[in-house]
Amino acid sequence: MQSPRLNYVNCVSTAGVHRMAYWEWGDPNNDRVLMCVHGLTRTGRDFDDMARAMSGEYRVICPDIVGRGASDFLFNPSLYAVPQYVSDIFTLLARVNPKTLDWIGTSMGGLIGMVFAGLVRKADLSIVNQVPRDENMPAKTGLALNRLVLNDVGPKIELEAIRRIGAYVGNALEFDSLESAVAYMKVNAASFGPLNDSQWLEFTKSVIKFKDNVWKSHYDVRIAQTFKEQENEEALAAAEAYLWRSYTSIDCPILILRGENSDLLSRESVAQMLEQNKNSQMVEIPEVGHAPTLMPNEQIQTVREFLLS
Repeated sequence: MQSPRLNYVNCVSTAGVHRMAYWEWGDPNNDRVLMCVHGLTRTGRDFDDMARAMSGEYRVICPDIVGRGASDFLFNPSLYAVPQYVSDIFTLLARVNPKTLDWIGTSMGGLIGMVFAGLVRKADLSIVNQVPRDENMPAKTGLALNRLVLNDVGPKIELEAIRRIGAYVGNALEFDSLESAVAYMKVNAASFGPLNDSQWLEFTKSVIKFKDNVWKSHYDVRIAQTFKEQENEEALAAAEAYLWRSYTSIDCPILILRGENSDLLSRESVAQMLEQNKNSQMVEIPEVGHAPTLMPNEQIQTVREFLLS
């Protein structure tokens, strides 16, 4: 079975330098890149099944966002936020140097994708270089997205979902055995949808590590500090206003995936997204909450058809 290559890129924050790990699939010389970015407490290995399915057409890049998986933890936990994550992605793309770029973002990865897409949509080389605009100069940089998949996330995030996630994200998990960890995930991550035993094993293995004779969480629990700052209506409203500006400016095709039972992305929010950006379309995934794992073949094919259409 095909396996990914693990690589690292050095990124910069106001607290210094940190390494971001990324998992790479497919031909390393392929300049057609698919960026797959995971959710809040997940890793790039969430996309193994998707990456295998897409690696014939793409060089698939699946980063472990800083503070997760094989990436460094940040010295300053207040930097665990979308602006730092977007900055790290720009650094990664400078390494990968794609000619075309597609994006799949699950939950937090979708938020990062929206902000990134809004920035590259507005980027103008004359502004960057502080020189007068030349009519022959391209209006955008070469970083524009080709297609964007938003997996169960949008500009509007339900407050109750934020509080639900905040209730567990700061709690370190420890298990005596891998089997115990899998059993825990089957109960506590049931909203991710129906999976077979093999899929539950892979789903669990991607987010726990064996250390000091126990299985434990892979991520820095301090990511909860900045996340909890969003657990009030004022902070959430400010974040949503910024995300809506980014979302409405995106000029590439957008596929919105929504879990049928999602508490984070409501049907009303999706309707607003479809109205506010005519480049968007929606597919609802049955029997799933927040968020679809993109592991079942039906989900993979839905994304594949959109990206390659």
